Amino acid sequence: MLNKLRNFSATIVLSSLFTVSAFAEQVGEIDVDWIGNDIIIDAIVDPKVQGVTCHIAYFERGLIDRLQKGNWFEDPSNSSISCRQTGPIKIGDIELDEEGEQVFKERRSIILKSLRVKRVFDAKNQTLIYLAHSERVQNGSAKTSISTVPLYPGTLDTLRVAN
Repeated sequence: MLNKLRNFSATIVLSSLFTVSAFAEQVGEIDVDWIGNDIIIDAIVDPKVQGVTCHIAYFERGLIDRLQKGNWFEDPSNSSISCRQTGPIKIGDIELDEEGEQVFKERRSIILKSLRVKRVFDAKNQTLIYLAHSERVQNGSAKTSISTVPLYPGTLDTLRVAN
């Protein structure tokens, strides 16, 4: 019985490691001050929606700031997102419910905090909504940023409904 439980746990862990998620490519780094704090700008291509690119900006603390504040392992939850059509839009099998689907996730602390980007499809308004927010295992963060990509007639090549 113990071996079955271990195998089941290992399967859950491995399957969570291989979920479809976008990769961020750093495209900008702005020096904020003389102590090494920066604003990082990443480009994120939606893995299930061809033709949409999101740019996300977030604060990254420098070494001196970490020494002064004593919190070595955490960056602030602040982020901003902007998504645009960057080519013909082709939508794959996306989640269509109100909960949406995770597109990107990156750790912002050693254990408890991550920056997430979720996609929600607004069928009535034919719009893709991208939401950037901080997630903590305990005590979620209300700091959010939102961007929309309208699916005008002629910009949408395909939409396959996920089962």
